[in-house]
Amino acid sequence: MGVVNLDKPAGPTSHEVTAWVRDMLELPRAGHSGSLDPRVTGVLPIMLGKATKAVSALRLSAKEYICLMRLHDNVPEERVRKVCDEFTGPIYQTPPVVSAVRRAIRIRNIYSLDVLEVEDNLVLFRVRCEAGTYIRKLCHDIGLVIGCGAHMQQLRRVGTGPFDESSLVTLHDLKDAFVFWQENGDEEHLRRIIRPMEEALVHLPHITIRDSAVSAICHGAALTVPGIVGLDSDIQKEGDVAVFSLKGEVVALAKASMDSSEILDLSSGIAAITERVIMDADVYPSRWNTKRMQRT
Repeated sequence: MGVVNLDKPAGPTSHEVTAWVRDMLELPRAGHSGSLDPRVTGVLPIMLGKATKAVSALRLSAKEYICLMRLHDNVPEERVRKVCDEFTGPIYQTPPVVSAVRRAIRIRNIYSLDVLEVEDNLVLFRVRCEAGTYIRKLCHDIGLVIGCGAHMQQLRRVGTGPFDESSLVTLHDLKDAFVFWQENGDEEHLRRIIRPMEEALVHLPHITIRDSAVSAICHGAALTVPGIVGLDSDIQKEGDVAVFSLKGEVVALAKASMDSSEILDLSSGIAAITERVIMDADVYPSRWNTKRMQRT
Protein backbone atom coordinates (compact mmCIF):
# COMPACT_ATOMS: atom_id res chain seq x y z
CA MET A 1 0.00 0.00 0.00
CA GLY A 2 1.17 3.52 -0.66
CA VAL A 3 0.43 6.78 -2.43
CA VAL A 4 1.14 8.14 -5.92
CA ASN A 5 1.33 11.91 -6.43
CA LEU A 6 -0.21 11.94 -9.89
CA ASP A 7 -0.11 14.84 -12.34
CA LYS A 8 -3.73 14.77 -13.49
CA PRO A 9 -4.09 15.60 -17.19
CA ALA A 10 -6.87 17.77 -18.62
CA GLY A 11 -9.88 15.85 -19.92
CA PRO A 12 -10.74 12.90 -17.65
CA THR A 13 -12.43 13.20 -14.28
CA SER A 14 -10.57 12.47 -11.05
CA HIS A 15 -12.62 9.28 -10.65
CA GLU A 16 -11.67 8.10 -14.15
CA VAL A 17 -7.97 8.72 -13.53
CA THR A 18 -8.14 6.90 -10.20
CA ALA A 19 -9.84 3.92 -11.86
CA TRP A 20 -7.13 3.84 -14.54
CA VAL A 21 -4.42 3.75 -11.86
CA ARG A 22 -6.24 1.02 -9.93
CA ASP A 23 -6.60 -1.16 -13.02
CA MET A 24 -3.09 -0.40 -14.27
CA LEU A 25 -1.55 -1.60 -11.00
CA GLU A 26 -4.00 -4.51 -10.72
CA LEU A 27 -5.22 -3.40 -7.30
CA PRO A 28 -8.59 -4.06 -5.65
CA ARG A 29 -9.08 -0.42 -4.70
CA ALA A 30 -7.69 3.11 -4.95
CA GLY A 31 -8.95 6.51 -3.82
CA HIS A 32 -8.11 10.12 -4.70
CA SER A 33 -7.54 13.05 -2.36
CA GLY A 34 -10.20 15.43 -3.69
CA SER A 35 -11.93 15.93 -7.03
CA LEU A 36 -10.60 18.14 -9.78
CA ASP A 37 -12.86 19.26 -12.63
CA PRO A 38 -12.08 17.54 -15.94
CA ARG A 39 -10.35 20.64 -17.36
CA VAL A 40 -8.24 21.19 -14.23
CA THR A 41 -4.73 19.70 -14.07
CA GLY A 42 -2.15 19.09 -11.39
CA VAL A 43 -1.58 17.47 -8.02
CA LEU A 44 -3.89 14.49 -7.42
CA PRO A 45 -2.49 12.13 -4.77
CA ILE A 46 -4.00 8.66 -5.17
CA MET A 47 -4.02 6.26 -2.23
CA LEU A 48 -3.47 2.63 -3.20
CA GLY A 49 -4.80 -0.58 -1.65
CA LYS A 50 -5.08 -0.47 2.14
CA ALA A 51 -3.83 3.13 2.10
CA THR A 52 -7.32 4.19 0.99
CA LYS A 53 -8.25 4.00 4.68
CA ALA A 54 -6.30 7.24 5.16
CA VAL A 55 -7.66 9.13 2.15
CA SER A 56 -9.90 11.33 4.33
CA ALA A 57 -6.81 12.91 5.91
CA LEU A 58 -5.78 14.23 2.49
CA ARG A 59 -9.26 15.23 1.36
CA LEU A 60 -9.57 17.56 4.33
CA SER A 61 -6.08 19.05 3.96
CA ALA A 62 -5.33 22.53 2.58
CA LYS A 63 -5.14 22.96 -1.19
CA GLU A 64 -3.03 25.31 -3.34
CA TYR A 65 -3.78 26.47 -6.88
CA ILE A 66 -2.42 28.62 -9.68
CA CYS A 67 -5.35 30.31 -11.41
CA LEU A 68 -5.71 32.42 -14.54
CA MET A 69 -8.74 34.69 -14.13
CA ARG A 70 -10.27 36.74 -16.92
CA LEU A 71 -11.88 40.03 -15.97
CA HIS A 72 -14.76 41.21 -18.15
CA ASP A 73 -13.20 44.64 -18.56
CA ASN A 74 -9.80 46.27 -18.18
CA VAL A 75 -9.23 47.36 -14.59
CA PRO A 76 -6.25 49.20 -13.06
CA GLU A 77 -3.80 46.71 -11.56
CA GLU A 78 -3.84 48.55 -8.25
CA ARG A 79 -7.60 48.00 -7.98
CA VAL A 80 -7.25 44.30 -8.81
CA ARG A 81 -4.59 43.75 -6.15
CA LYS A 82 -6.55 45.68 -3.52
CA VAL A 83 -9.71 43.63 -4.05
CA CYS A 84 -7.81 40.33 -4.08
CA ASP A 85 -6.23 41.24 -0.75
CA GLU A 86 -9.74 41.54 0.69
CA PHE A 87 -10.42 37.88 -0.11
CA THR A 88 -8.00 36.45 2.46
CA GLY A 89 -9.38 34.99 5.66
CA PRO A 90 -12.84 33.43 6.08
CA ILE A 91 -15.22 34.02 3.16
CA TYR A 92 -18.78 32.97 2.37
CA GLN A 93 -19.30 30.68 -0.61
CA THR A 94 -22.25 29.03 -2.32
CA PRO A 95 -21.26 26.06 -4.49
CA PRO A 96 -21.71 26.58 -8.25
CA VAL A 97 -24.95 25.42 -9.89
CA VAL A 98 -23.03 22.50 -11.42
CA SER A 99 -21.60 20.84 -8.30
CA ALA A 100 -21.79 17.52 -6.49
CA VAL A 101 -22.91 19.00 -3.17
CA ARG A 102 -26.00 20.74 -1.82
CA ARG A 103 -26.04 24.44 -2.67
CA ALA A 104 -25.91 25.98 0.80
CA ILE A 105 -23.87 28.96 1.98
CA ARG A 106 -20.71 27.85 3.75
CA ILE A 107 -17.61 29.48 5.21
CA ARG A 108 -14.23 28.66 3.67
CA ASN A 109 -10.82 29.98 4.73
CA ILE A 110 -8.47 31.58 2.20
CA TYR A 111 -5.04 31.30 3.82
CA SER A 112 -3.24 33.36 1.17
CA LEU A 113 -4.03 34.93 -2.21
CA ASP A 114 -1.08 36.38 -4.10
CA VAL A 115 -1.49 38.17 -7.42
CA LEU A 116 1.46 37.10 -9.56
CA GLU A 117 0.79 39.04 -12.75
CA VAL A 118 -1.80 41.32 -14.34
CA GLU A 119 -1.85 41.79 -18.11
CA ASP A 120 -4.78 43.60 -19.71
CA ASN A 121 -7.83 41.78 -18.35
CA LEU A 122 -5.97 38.59 -17.36
CA VAL A 123 -4.96 38.01 -13.73
CA LEU A 124 -2.63 35.22 -12.64
CA PHE A 125 -2.77 34.42 -8.94
CA ARG A 126 -1.75 31.74 -6.44
CA VAL A 127 -4.21 30.80 -3.73
CA ARG A 128 -3.86 28.52 -0.71
CA CYS A 129 -7.21 27.61 0.76
CA GLU A 130 -9.30 25.29 2.87
CA ALA A 131 -10.51 22.05 1.32
CA GLY A 132 -13.88 22.49 -0.37
CA THR A 133 -13.17 26.00 -1.68
CA TYR A 134 -14.53 26.60 -5.19
CA ILE A 135 -11.97 28.59 -7.16
CA ARG A 136 -14.43 29.13 -10.02
CA LYS A 137 -16.80 30.78 -7.53
CA LEU A 138 -13.92 32.73 -6.00
CA CYS A 139 -13.14 34.27 -9.40
CA HIS A 140 -16.82 35.11 -9.90
CA ASP A 141 -17.03 36.82 -6.50
CA ILE A 142 -13.81 38.79 -7.07
CA GLY A 143 -15.30 40.05 -10.34
CA LEU A 144 -18.46 41.15 -8.55
CA VAL A 145 -16.51 43.18 -6.00
CA ILE A 146 -14.32 44.76 -8.67
CA GLY A 147 -17.52 45.65 -10.50
CA CYS A 148 -16.83 44.25 -13.96
CA GLY A 149 -17.42 40.51 -13.57
CA ALA A 150 -14.85 37.73 -13.96
CA HIS A 151 -14.52 34.04 -14.64
CA MET A 152 -11.92 31.32 -14.20
CA GLN A 153 -9.97 30.85 -17.43
CA GLN A 154 -7.55 28.11 -16.37
CA LEU A 155 -6.67 26.29 -13.16
CA ARG A 156 -3.89 24.02 -11.94
CA ARG A 157 -3.60 22.50 -8.48
CA VAL A 158 -0.03 22.76 -7.20
CA GLY A 159 -0.45 21.48 -3.65
CA THR A 160 -2.53 19.11 -1.52
CA GLY A 161 -1.52 18.70 2.11
CA PRO A 162 2.15 17.62 2.10
CA PHE A 163 2.29 17.02 -1.68
CA ASP A 164 3.41 19.55 -4.28
CA GLU A 165 4.66 19.59 -7.87
CA SER A 166 8.19 18.49 -6.95
CA SER A 167 7.14 14.84 -6.65
CA LEU A 168 4.59 14.63 -9.48
CA VAL A 169 4.50 11.62 -11.80
CA THR A 170 2.50 11.12 -14.98
CA LEU A 171 0.33 8.18 -15.96
CA HIS A 172 3.02 7.22 -18.48
CA ASP A 173 5.70 7.26 -15.75
CA LEU A 174 3.59 4.98 -13.59
CA LYS A 175 2.78 2.57 -16.40
CA ASP A 176 6.44 2.32 -17.48
CA ALA A 177 7.62 1.63 -13.93
CA PHE A 178 4.97 -1.05 -13.40
CA VAL A 179 5.75 -2.81 -16.71
CA PHE A 180 9.49 -2.65 -15.95
CA TRP A 181 8.85 -4.35 -12.61
CA GLN A 182 6.64 -7.02 -14.22
CA GLU A 183 9.12 -7.83 -16.96
CA ASN A 184 12.43 -7.50 -15.08
CA GLY A 185 11.54 -7.89 -11.42
CA ASP A 186 13.26 -4.57 -10.67
CA GLU A 187 11.07 -2.54 -8.33
CA GLU A 188 13.45 0.43 -7.89
CA HIS A 189 11.55 2.71 -10.29
CA LEU A 190 8.18 1.68 -8.88
CA ARG A 191 9.31 2.33 -5.30
CA ARG A 192 10.41 5.84 -6.28
CA ILE A 193 6.92 6.53 -7.65
CA ILE A 194 4.77 4.74 -5.07
CA ARG A 195 5.60 6.38 -1.77
CA PRO A 196 4.88 5.00 1.73
CA MET A 197 1.44 5.89 3.03
CA GLU A 198 3.04 7.61 6.03
CA GLU A 199 4.25 10.41 3.71
CA ALA A 200 0.61 11.35 3.10
CA LEU A 201 0.14 12.08 6.80
CA VAL A 202 3.14 14.26 7.62
CA HIS A 203 0.92 17.37 7.67
CA LEU A 204 -1.02 16.03 10.67
CA PRO A 205 0.21 16.30 14.28
CA HIS A 206 1.71 12.96 15.36
CA ILE A 207 1.27 10.87 18.49
CA THR A 208 3.66 7.95 19.02
CA ILE A 209 2.42 5.06 21.16
CA ARG A 210 3.91 2.09 22.99
CA ASP A 211 3.95 -1.33 21.34
CA SER A 212 1.67 -2.54 24.14
CA ALA A 213 -1.02 -0.03 23.08
CA VAL A 214 -1.06 -0.79 19.35
CA SER A 215 -3.35 -3.83 19.39
CA ALA A 216 -5.99 -2.07 21.48
CA ILE A 217 -6.01 0.91 19.12
CA CYS A 218 -6.29 -1.49 16.15
CA HIS A 219 -9.45 -2.88 17.76
CA GLY A 220 -10.95 0.62 18.04
CA ALA A 221 -10.07 1.49 21.64
CA ALA A 222 -9.53 5.10 22.65
CA LEU A 223 -5.94 6.23 23.19
CA THR A 224 -5.14 6.87 26.84
CA VAL A 225 -2.29 9.00 28.16
CA PRO A 226 -0.21 6.09 29.60
CA GLY A 227 0.07 4.56 26.12
CA ILE A 228 1.78 7.64 24.68
CA VAL A 229 5.57 7.91 24.42
CA GLY A 230 5.84 11.01 22.23
CA LEU A 231 3.75 13.72 20.59
CA ASP A 232 3.98 16.89 18.53
CA SER A 233 3.58 20.24 20.28
CA ASP A 234 0.83 21.55 17.97
CA ILE A 235 -1.99 19.14 18.87
CA GLN A 236 -5.27 20.98 19.40
CA LYS A 237 -8.33 19.67 21.23
CA GLU A 238 -10.85 18.30 18.67
CA GLY A 239 -8.13 18.41 16.02
CA ASP A 240 -7.12 15.50 13.79
CA VAL A 241 -4.00 13.52 14.73
CA ALA A 242 -2.12 10.58 13.23
CA VAL A 243 -1.16 7.78 15.62
CA PHE A 244 2.15 6.01 14.94
CA SER A 245 4.02 3.02 16.34
CA LEU A 246 7.58 3.26 17.66
CA LYS A 247 8.74 1.94 14.27
CA GLY A 248 7.07 4.85 12.47
CA GLU A 249 4.14 2.81 11.12
CA VAL A 250 0.78 4.56 10.97
CA VAL A 251 -1.68 2.85 13.30
CA ALA A 252 -4.80 5.02 13.13
CA LEU A 253 -6.32 8.44 12.61
CA ALA A 254 -7.86 9.97 15.71
CA LYS A 255 -9.55 13.06 17.14
CA ALA A 256 -7.65 14.67 20.01
CA SER A 257 -9.52 14.96 23.31
CA MET A 258 -6.84 17.25 24.76
CA ASP A 259 -4.22 19.61 23.46
CA SER A 260 -0.50 18.86 23.71
CA SER A 261 0.06 20.67 27.00
CA GLU A 262 -2.80 18.83 28.71
CA ILE A 263 -1.51 15.44 27.56
CA LEU A 264 1.95 16.26 28.90
CA ASP A 265 0.57 17.40 32.26
CA LEU A 266 -1.62 14.36 32.92
CA SER A 267 -0.77 10.76 33.82
CA SER A 268 -4.17 9.29 32.94
CA GLY A 269 -7.27 9.99 30.87
CA ILE A 270 -8.33 9.69 27.24
CA ALA A 271 -6.00 11.65 24.96
CA ALA A 272 -7.68 10.85 21.63
CA ILE A 273 -10.66 8.99 20.19
CA THR A 274 -9.83 6.53 17.43
CA GLU A 275 -11.74 7.43 14.26
CA ARG A 276 -10.12 5.34 11.54
CA VAL A 277 -7.97 2.25 12.11
CA ILE A 278 -5.28 1.90 9.44
CA MET A 279 -3.10 -0.98 10.65
CA ASP A 280 -4.34 -4.58 10.53
CA ALA A 281 -5.31 -5.86 13.96
CA ASP A 282 -2.94 -8.85 13.90
CA VAL A 283 0.31 -6.97 13.18
CA TYR A 284 1.11 -6.48 16.89
CA PRO A 285 0.31 -9.09 19.56
CA SER A 286 -2.51 -8.39 21.95
CA ARG A 287 -1.33 -7.27 25.39
CA TRP A 288 -4.76 -7.51 26.95
CA ASN A 289 -5.18 -9.51 30.14
CA THR A 290 -6.91 -12.55 28.62
CA LYS A 291 -6.92 -14.50 31.92
CA ARG A 292 -8.89 -11.72 33.56
CA MET A 293 -11.30 -11.65 30.62
CA GLN A 294 -11.84 -15.43 30.92
CA ARG A 295 -12.72 -15.14 34.63
CA THR A 296 -15.42 -12.52 33.95
